[in-house]
Amino acid sequence: MDRSQWIAKHIREIEDYPIDGVTFRDVTPLLADAPAFGRAIDDLVAAVHDLTIDRVIGVEARGFIVAAPVAYRLRAGFVPVRKPGKLPWAVAREEYELEYGSDRLEIHRDAIRPGERVLVVDDVLATGGTASATCRLVETLGGRVEAVAVLIELPALLGREQLAGRRVESLLRF
Repeated sequence: MDRSQWIAKHIREIEDYPIDGVTFRDVTPLLADAPAFGRAIDDLVAAVHDLTIDRVIGVEARGFIVAAPVAYRLRAGFVPVRKPGKLPWAVAREEYELEYGSDRLEIHRDAIRPGERVLVVDDVLATGGTASATCRLVETLGGRVEAVAVLIELPALLGREQLAGRRVESLLRF
């Protein structure tokens, strides 16, 4: 069974969540299935095996769950990017647009050192607002974004266009 078939079996679709007209791609069934979760992590790591990575960024909140084991497998540090007010020290901030609103992200100012090579990991790439804002945060701190890796990509929402010129790896496209 190819990658898109096995992973699609573990994604739940929830209509009209969080607002009417949005189909939410729920990865919690994938996370709950140990062999499937392990394979997803293995596949993400394999997709970027040719890169040297110093830090893996996980975007709040499901991105943490995926990014931490990817960082471990790559022998890289893990850095959380969080919603406002969640980090206890000095932060850099970036506002971004979602497919259903806007929000802000924050990162500790000392989380990335100049020149470090960074992999941005999240569960879903939709409009690209979250991933693009995270990349800008990394670059504000002097890091180099080597790639963005996600479990699911929603091509109809044109997220790749927000990341033009960046390497994007996704396990499944809906």
